[in-house]
Amino acid sequence: MYLQLENVEKYYGENENRVQVLKGVNGSIERGEICVMLGPSGSGKSTLLNLIGGIEIIDYGNVIVGGIDLASLSKTKLGLYRRDTLGFVFQFYHLVPNLTVKENIETGAYLSKTPLAVETLLDKLGLKEHCNRYPNQLSGGQQQRTAIGRALAKNPKLLLCDEPTGALDYQTGKQILSILQSMSRENGTTVIIVTHNSALAPIADKVIYMRDASIERIEFNVHPKDIENLEY
Repeated sequence: MYLQLENVEKYYGENENRVQVLKGVNGSIERGEICVMLGPSGSGKSTLLNLIGGIEIIDYGNVIVGGIDLASLSKTKLGLYRRDTLGFVFQFYHLVPNLTVKENIETGAYLSKTPLAVETLLDKLGLKEHCNRYPNQLSGGQQQRTAIGRALAKNPKLLLCDEPTGALDYQTGKQILSILQSMSRENGTTVIIVTHNSALAPIADKVIYMRDASIERIEFNVHPKDIENLEY
């Protein structure tokens, strides 16, 4: 197993305001799999993604990635894990406002020893003609594509995506999903997609359904759909 979740629990608040947002979550994801994580708002999807990404601290249990227990890492080593292993596509972009599209994507490439070609990414993401624009000169969809390009530029082993197509039109969304599927199949990248859109489930090797801070069930697709055959 590339990623293992063992009795993972997470709480927010203290004393009488203490709320459990993950309740003994168990599961695993193989190297190179696409995993779609589905569930309503408040089910714990994004929190779990943040724990896997080392952004939030695990209260109980273990998150093991590539044989490394994240709970055992110091802040410095956790930072190196995020730098060397992860690509993270945030729901709210987090672009650097005074850098151009190309420069934002290059910040991802600079962090990697084996980056993908920035010019190729600009072309695949339909951003070539916008490469010298700044984030405040872009539409929401263009900003999201830039954020995705920055994450992909690192050529990460593990790509975490929080609603990666939420701000995109249908055709651009399919294009992005096609790139994610290619990363998985051609580069062996493990991809986790958190989404409300159940129509994306057929593209995944594994679908994790979450409800009430727990994993409700896990389903497998023996033959995941190619993106070009997906309608949603």
